Amino acid sequence: MTQIARLTTILLFLSSVAIAQGGHQPTPTTFVKTGRMFDVRSGVYLTNQGVLIEGGRIKEVGPLAAIESHVPKDAVVVDLSKAIVLPGLIDSHAHLLTGTTPIDSSSTILLNVASISQSTRALLGALNAREDLEAGFTTVRVVGHSGIDGDAALRDAINQQWVPGPRILASCRKLTPTGGQAVHLNPVLAEPIINQEFLQVGSADEARKAVRENILYGAEFIKAVADADGRFLAPEEMKAIVEEAHRSGVKVAVHATTKLGIQTSIDADVDSIEHGDEVTDEQLKTMHDKGIFFDITETLYGERLRKLFEAAVVLSPEDKESLAAYEIQSGKADPARLQRIMKAGVKYAIGSDMWWEYPGKTRGQASALMFGALHDLGMSSADIIRAATVNAAELIGWQDRVGAIEAGKFADLIATSGDPLQDITELERVQFVMKDGRVVKNELR
Repeated sequence: MTQIARLTTILLFLSSVAIAQGGHQPTPTTFVKTGRMFDVRSGVYLTNQGVLIEGGRIKEVGPLAAIESHVPKDAVVVDLSKAIVLPGLIDSHAHLLTGTTPIDSSSTILLNVASISQSTRALLGALNAREDLEAGFTTVRVVGHSGIDGDAALRDAINQQWVPGPRILASCRKLTPTGGQAVHLNPVLAEPIINQEFLQVGSADEARKAVRENILYGAEFIKAVADADGRFLAPEEMKAIVEEAHRSGVKVAVHATTKLGIQTSIDADVDSIEHGDEVTDEQLKTMHDKGIFFDITETLYGERLRKLFEAAVVLSPEDKESLAAYEIQSGKADPARLQRIMKAGVKYAIGSDMWWEYPGKTRGQASALMFGALHDLGMSSADIIRAATVNAAELIGWQDRVGAIEAGKFADLIATSGDPLQDITELERVQFVMKDGRVVKNELR
């Protein structure tokens, strides 16, 4: 589908939503019957459970007969007794306001910033948000590449029920070393483009100012870039970012791939490290001791990156050779790193880092590729589910709201017909989605 066609689809869909919703509608009392419900804390299925939902939140969970005995007569009944029920999924590393044909990262960012208007990006974000929700992602943390405040605006539109989508935690612009991240431009032209996407930091004072400015525009957490093409945030700059953010009660997530970038982040007491390619065992130990989360982003592990490129562009012989070499290298390094993370006992969650269009897949379907990738890397199905639910809820600081099917939390449920403990790729084929007690999708038969 071309971009124009995709955006036309959005406009038609949003018009129908606006007509259908007519503003905020009360959430009906709902009673969900489950056959097998995954308990994310114990890692086992609970059979014949009932979930009573009022006002968009879970009021009560327990044995089916016990809950059924006092369900209000006018309650809506949702029968999932033939399915497997899990909490709504959380993508801890999402980019909803980007989407171009897979090319090098610098060109991808440049195309999104310079050749697409902010209004168009907002509509693209609305489409990607709906597709994420329909794939079972009921909460996402958007970690940059949204323009100045595109993710915050999309969050607010979803909260106001103007458009459908997951619950969004927004970061607004990334804080980066001078020059931004993965954008290489003529210096005469660079500044206006870079400032749409990044807040550049060159001193501790600039770091504090950038945090305040992001919060002003609606950021609920700060995304910083510790290392970018041989440029680094200085220790005093990273510490200033963390101090200012924590003073305002918001967390700091850091893109850090090099040993130096990771160490600078650890020393500054950040809340999470994203990617962590070159992390050492000693750094993992310190992360464990400090309670710093590792956000694992391995969606395109193995042949998945090559398949994405093959579906989108014609590869030259040199491209094919480069991708083959990458598969060999990552096939050795990535499983070993994951095993070291697990062995260290560090807190971890998972994120898709999906920011390209994937031909033949919705954004949600493309993001869900991370589940199979992590299983191929050696993570168990139960650990993968926990990483995308209860662990992720703690990472984003929303453990009182999402991540488990428990009383008091938002009524976010998904269901599959197959068993994801036996085949984790069932999470690529979620057939039922409920958010805030409202059924978003039901393809179960």
